Amino acid sequence: MNLHSTIIRSASPDDISDIAQFNIAMAQETEERQLDPETIQSGVSGVIQNHAHGFYLIAERDQVAVGSLLITFEWSDWRNGTLWWIQSVYVKPEHRRTGVFKALYDAVIARARAAKSVRGIRLYVEQENLDAQSVYQKLSMQKTHYQMFERML
Repeated sequence: MNLHSTIIRSASPDDISDIAQFNIAMAQETEERQLDPETIQSGVSGVIQNHAHGFYLIAERDQVAVGSLLITFEWSDWRNGTLWWIQSVYVKPEHRRTGVFKALYDAVIARARAAKSVRGIRLYVEQENLDAQSVYQKLSMQKTHYQMFERML
């Protein structure tokens, strides 16, 4: 398969189940975490129903969802504009290294440029996930000097 057979589109309510399954698979694969199916289904639905939370893009091949990602928003007072965060990236294993993520990423960049108020794209990646880091660098993303901290409630 090549890049030309990949269609990128905005997610719809019909995609909630696929996206939830992708998120469950990604959490298991990357962090060995079991996500609660009801919680993730509600979380995905919340984004689809309220675009203030963000939006999902779907990668399709032969009318089947093979990958997705979530864009969320961060206001930057320093830049007087929005930063888009790429989150919840998942590509089915049999479609990896075939241009699916690149097609999703290119669609994000095109939409961000069209939005005019978007000042940049960010994402976070597991420190041990060197394959993903290599992909991001090949797409002209740069490693930052920031470390991420969190306190979950």
